[in-house]
Amino acid sequence: MRINRPIVRSSALAAAAIATVALAAGCGGSSHGSGHTADQPAATATSAPAATADHNQADITFAQGMIPHHQQAVEMAELAESRASDPQVKDLAAKIKAAQQPEIDQMTTWLRDWGAATASPSTGGHDMHGGAPGGGMSGMMSDQDMATLEKASGPEFDRTFLEMMIRHHQGAVQMATTELEQGQNPAAKNLAEKVKADQTAEIGQMQNLLNSK
Repeated sequence: MRINRPIVRSSALAAAAIATVALAAGCGGSSHGSGHTADQPAATATSAPAATADHNQADITFAQGMIPHHQQAVEMAELAESRASDPQVKDLAAKIKAAQQPEIDQMTTWLRDWGAATASPSTGGHDMHGGAPGGGMSGMMSDQDMATLEKASGPEFDRTFLEMMIRHHQGAVQMATTELEQGQNPAAKNLAEKVKADQTAEIGQMQNLLNSK
């Protein structure tokens, strides 16, 4: 019996050592796997842009209508650079251009990601001014309106620009409100909320400028 004790003790120690190694390996593999699986979904969720989430026809209509709407506002703002006489009008026009051009690029990217045309068939593209009722082009200036604005200069331009841009902004607010009520895509609705807030504030600013003239 005494001869067998060291053998039993050695066997027990060896078994314990093997179990310890196996346990360590299992924990290490589990820790690595858990860390990977826990981190991966979080990274995927964080990196996925909101615009790739579910969208509906209202989101597409909003982007297709707002792109040419913004483009016309940028055109009007560019005219103010050389024709406006009031520094406040020039500053406002520059602000409008700086805000709306990036939004045009953003909405264009969304439509491409959604597999939709960048112009609605009902609008016929960017060349359409003063769209028909229900065409999603509220507040757009007609070709005649744009020609009138191009011919104006000085104080006359300031007044005409403010009057037209107020109408233009009011149309954008209507379009944004429709998107907030009917849209589904989070990014599109966030932009609609921004457009509504920014342009409502600018309408108030332009009305004050117009009243002071």
